Amino acid sequence: MTTADLGNVGTNAAIHEETIEKYRRYVNTSFVAGIEPVVVEKAEGSTVHDADGTEYLDCFAGISVVNAGHRHPRVLDAVRAQLDQVVHAATYIYHVPVVADLAEKLAQVTPGDLTKSFFGNSGAEGIETAVRLAKAYTGRHEVISLTHSFHGRTAGTLSITGNQARKTRGGPYLAGVAFAPAPYVYRNPFGTDDPEVIADRCAEMVEWAISYQTSGDVAAFIAEPVMGEGGILVPPSSYFSRVKEILDRHGILFIADEVQSGFGRTGEMFAIEHFGIVPDIMVMAKGIADGFPLSATIARDEIADCLRPGEHLSTFGGNPVSCAAALANIAVLEDEQLPQESARKGAHTIGRLQELAKRHPLIGDVRGLGLMIGAELVTDRESKGPASKQAVEVRRLCREAGVLIGVGGQAGNVLRIQPPLVISDEQLDHAIDTIDKALAIVAGQ
Repeated sequence: MTTADLGNVGTNAAIHEETIEKYRRYVNTSFVAGIEPVVVEKAEGSTVHDADGTEYLDCFAGISVVNAGHRHPRVLDAVRAQLDQVVHAATYIYHVPVVADLAEKLAQVTPGDLTKSFFGNSGAEGIETAVRLAKAYTGRHEVISLTHSFHGRTAGTLSITGNQARKTRGGPYLAGVAFAPAPYVYRNPFGTDDPEVIADRCAEMVEWAISYQTSGDVAAFIAEPVMGEGGILVPPSSYFSRVKEILDRHGILFIADEVQSGFGRTGEMFAIEHFGIVPDIMVMAKGIADGFPLSATIARDEIADCLRPGEHLSTFGGNPVSCAAALANIAVLEDEQLPQESARKGAHTIGRLQELAKRHPLIGDVRGLGLMIGAELVTDRESKGPASKQAVEVRRLCREAGVLIGVGGQAGNVLRIQPPLVISDEQLDHAIDTIDKALAIVAGQ
């Protein structure tokens, strides 16, 4: 089998080549190892169309954003209707109906007694807000985070990010942050494969971080219920309940970063629901508005109300058009039962990848919840050496075959499968078949 066997050749390269050249000359992309040579002219559902005529199956959803699919008709209809009403009205100076409606809906669909939302534009802005709330409410100033975590690219969010690859050349970072080991079952520092032992030890290390890495002035613990950039890391089922007991004993707030894992991605509306825990503050973005920029930081009333006039604001936060998109998006998720579909399709896809692992020694571990799935590639299963170059090559071969996947993890060796939740069973099977062929080619090189 050769690379040519996977090919998907387009017919008109003029706009394609011109756009790539303009990117090279005018768009700053030095911070990415290599932008994919895909020129997105149109997208719909789970399909991306290149300007040169090539059609791609999107299994990355714009980094886990278009959960309801590209250009869902109901989302577009809501956006068009809002454009005829108001585009911008300074949400925190005036009352805007669609903003109030979205805040009410988020209070209904989020777990527990989370009630009041602050709207921003990005996940990083939402995380900054969450940390600000925690400090203001508790009167404390330190934060506990996890290794392998990713919370954004501002100075504040990088300070609480535990992924070295994302932090290089950006320091010094803010003081008052301590890190505990991520509940990374496949690569844990405790010399065991028992998930319950790992859950216990990792929870104990949160308390250890409080006792030995801080001054005892901890406002919040922050974690992604499923770590995205860290390599699709799914904690043992008991981990968060054990951590929450520790936090409650110390009076520390729990911030759940649902930026990537929210809105049906993992088979529940929010990933934290898998673990039976209600956070004190929760941050949403990415999948909230099916591609329109928006974030929401939701908290209990008494936490949300702790900020004083002048302490916080966002000029474009709660943009009415994005809020209209979010309301329609949530309606689509509910009406089309996309979280349930994600759970079903994800279980099937994980099963297929586990079957591939029996034939491809490159696959060291398969993990995920719903359609947030990672396959970690290793040079050898005994040493677990990260197969980073091989992962990049598999992604390239898949792209050339017309399937777009992601690569992540601390060492860049995890294949990330996070498609729109509307992807069909047949499309998912095609994607896994394509990965199968790509792994075979890479293994034979």
